[in-house]
Amino acid sequence: MAITSANQLELLQTAEAVAREKMIDPGLVVEAMEESLARAAKSRYGAEMDIRVSIDRKTGRATFTRVRTVVEEEELENYQAELTVEQAKQYLDDPKVGDQYIEEVPPVDMGRIAAQSAKQVILQKVREAERDR
Repeated sequence: MAITSANQLELLQTAEAVAREKMIDPGLVVEAMEESLARAAKSRYGAEMDIRVSIDRKTGRATFTRVRTVVEEEELENYQAELTVEQAKQYLDDPKVGDQYIEEVPPVDMGRIAAQSAKQVILQKVREAERDR
């Protein structure tokens, strides 16, 4: 189930409904959704990738990004989450060790198992927020 424009506002409406029902901050629900979508994306793209998801609080648009950290060539261990200074020069002006290269990646088409996993993450975060209030 890819996130289409028709579903984007529905994400925010769902977050607000859950937040109202549980009397918690809607931002916490959206953060849980972001985390669950990132986990689902990692299951599709590969666990070794640093995938992050950001949901626009006004439009509901989910942006999927891959973050790679600039490292010294001899320290490069994970090609999916790191790149050398020399490689980073293709994307960044004057890259230095520790800089991050962030690129947008296509949203994932979540299968049934990934969707169930996402739901579990959201429920867990909501329960934690309920306990903390």
